[in-house]
Amino acid sequence: MSHRASDASFAGSLPAFYQQYLVPLIFEPYAADLARRLARRPLGRVLEIAAGTGVVTRHLASALPNAVAIVATDLNQAMLDQAAAIGTARPVEWRQADAAELPFPDQTFDAIVCQFGVMFLPDKPRAYAEARRVLRPGGVFLFNVWDRIEHNEFADVITAELATRYPHDPPRFLARTPHGYADRAGIERDLSAAGFTHPAELVTLTESSRAAAADVPALAYCHGTPLRNEIEAREPGGLARATALAAQAIRRRFGTREVVGKVQAHVVAVER
Repeated sequence: MSHRASDASFAGSLPAFYQQYLVPLIFEPYAADLARRLARRPLGRVLEIAAGTGVVTRHLASALPNAVAIVATDLNQAMLDQAAAIGTARPVEWRQADAAELPFPDQTFDAIVCQFGVMFLPDKPRAYAEARRVLRPGGVFLFNVWDRIEHNEFADVITAELATRYPHDPPRFLARTPHGYADRAGIERDLSAAGFTHPAELVTLTESSRAAAADVPALAYCHGTPLRNEIEAREPGGLARATALAAQAIRRRFGTREVVGKVQAHVVAVER
């Protein structure tokens, strides 16, 4: 399986681990931030792309007035199934969709939001152009991306530890994809290539990621992300051992009880 295909594969038991471990570990505070930002704007219809298991969707459903329609999409139906099973405070429309070929008419939405999803898009200018197409004039495209891996401590420690386990072919998913799109100039070039002419606003947010024990981030990253695909490709049957090594590395760095690591991301907003 190619890196592109492997990095975008969220199937099997992965969505459940993603929701149970990764969402509370690193996604919740940034989801709340996106919802607060949108709640300040007059809105009628909002589109979410790369909704995953629905952490942002749930925050939007609680933060936005009931009159605001929310459509939540993802490329992976298994992730949407997990999101729909959890549910939201009020009805939303769940729909499988490719961000590069959105199944909506021009100028349909007042806002488009995406949490930590644009890094996975193989053709970012094309997907951004689709977002611009379905936005109404004056609408906002709001998304966040992780900063470089060295600013995200659990991911950095796990990546370094697994490189010692597989020195001839280190698993680089976390550095390559989630943390591989942090350059402001590159983001601005892609938005400009997609036809956005207004300057993008970018702010950097640092948070603390907390877990009751080192096993939690190890499970979150090794079982709840496509890093799992890389581990299993290198060592069939080796996932439990790799996860144990990741947990040991986190204990060495952060201690044996509650562990607290830095996470850092950029929030980008651009108007149509």
